[in-house]
Amino acid sequence: MNESAKNLHNELHKEFYLTCEKYFIFEFLTIAAGMMGLYTYNMRGGVFSNAQTGNIVIMALEFGRGNFSDVLYYFIPLFAYILGTVISEILPEKVRKSHFIRWDTLLVGIEIIALFIIGFIPLTWPNQIVQILISFLCAMQFNTFRQAEGVPMATTFLTNHVRQIGVSLARAIMHHEEEEKQAKKATKHARLIIAFFIGGVIVTFLSKFLHEKTIWLAIIPLSVCFSVMLRADLIYERAMLDLKPHGH
Repeated sequence: MNESAKNLHNELHKEFYLTCEKYFIFEFLTIAAGMMGLYTYNMRGGVFSNAQTGNIVIMALEFGRGNFSDVLYYFIPLFAYILGTVISEILPEKVRKSHFIRWDTLLVGIEIIALFIIGFIPLTWPNQIVQILISFLCAMQFNTFRQAEGVPMATTFLTNHVRQIGVSLARAIMHHEEEEKQAKKATKHARLIIAFFIGGVIVTFLSKFLHEKTIWLAIIPLSVCFSVMLRADLIYERAMLDLKPHGH
């Protein structure tokens, strides 16, 4: 792509959102993240693999109690999360230069394959195996999918969504002319909270029947994302593979 074409693409991109930035994609990714988080907490050793704040809180608690071996136990998903972030910073540029599909699409495909394999790992095996894998996947997902249609969003944890709802309510109260705008913004954040909650409830309820294969439920929303994004990469956004999603 020549320089003038690149400049034109960049100008168009200011008002155009790629398929991987669409809000409904973030909803499905958040459902999957809720499933992954509750799966590791309920069935794989009581750790939060979708985010790390809870793990660090427990690490501090165990350290204060003098249970140093437990501190190391919770360090495992933390390290995997850091590693996933590092990899998701390095690989996208290499994938982009291939001009085949986007890193975003490839990542979701990798998640689907990894979760399918995890479903075959017996619950009797060391929990750290699954903790590392899912923490690694969640870190890459969080670091890759950053903005939904121009609005900063997280798909693997909810604290910022709760904060943004409060911010929107405050601004609506202080600036009545912005009530409709802030209501829409708060609704978007609330929908992601609900999506995460639904994913967690489904996994928790069905885990008593599906056991280690419960994680396969997360493949369903991820497959929706993958099919839509792959079609975009191969067909109607084929000429835009050089464009980076907003926030990168």
